[in-house]
Amino acid sequence: MKTDIQLNAEAIRLRKRLGQDASSPVDIFRLILSDENLTLIFLPMGDRISGISIRLDNSMLLGINSTLSHGRQRFTAAHELFHLFYDEHFGMRICAKNKVSKDETENEADRFASYFLAPYEALQEFIRDRLKKERSPLMVEDVIRIEQHFGLSRHATLVRLQREGYLTEKEAKKMQTGIVALARRLGYDTALYLPTPEEKQYATFGKYVALAKRLREEELVSHGKYEELLLDGFRYDIVYGINLDEERYD
Repeated sequence: MKTDIQLNAEAIRLRKRLGQDASSPVDIFRLILSDENLTLIFLPMGDRISGISIRLDNSMLLGINSTLSHGRQRFTAAHELFHLFYDEHFGMRICAKNKVSKDETENEADRFASYFLAPYEALQEFIRDRLKKERSPLMVEDVIRIEQHFGLSRHATLVRLQREGYLTEKEAKKMQTGIVALARRLGYDTALYLPTPEEKQYATFGKYVALAKRLREEELVSHGKYEELLLDGFRYDIVYGINLDEERYD
């Protein structure tokens, strides 16, 4: 099994490959789409699946369960990036939402995801310099500031803080409820803790959409087939011109 040091190094290496530095909070979905070989799909996947990743030759697909909270979707995306870029002998992986006993690779992917969203040094510096804390137990308000800064789900934040000695299991257990209400009272946007709005839970971005456009431009498919491909990818907005009148230019 890879060590935490190895996984943190791999996470930073991939951040840099995708154009991100080693410490700033990441817009993970924007980073994913910076790789022209990646297709990103959002759709409901039920209560048992968090995400899926497929790698075939030079093409990669990353699927996210859009009914999860935004924080969990971000974590799932980082988890699937591990499979796509560092999982040897990998072709396809369907990842369970709440799997009690995970195999070694799934555990590595979880730890990689945590470091990708919040690299080791970045988290240490945030706690020391922004929260003014050292090794003393953190308060729930501190936990909210951490997860809001790095875009982590509450579960991922508590697991990480326990792993690094900032919280005990007993302390973390007390912080598993009342999440949204307290974040709201502290003045934070609560979108991190909520699922994608139902009307936006189906969408495809990246290589699939660009490839469909290329096929049409090169007249390898008819206009009707092009629109069919877009509809299969939930891109009704392109086919029907939805929201085009809302464009604004600065």
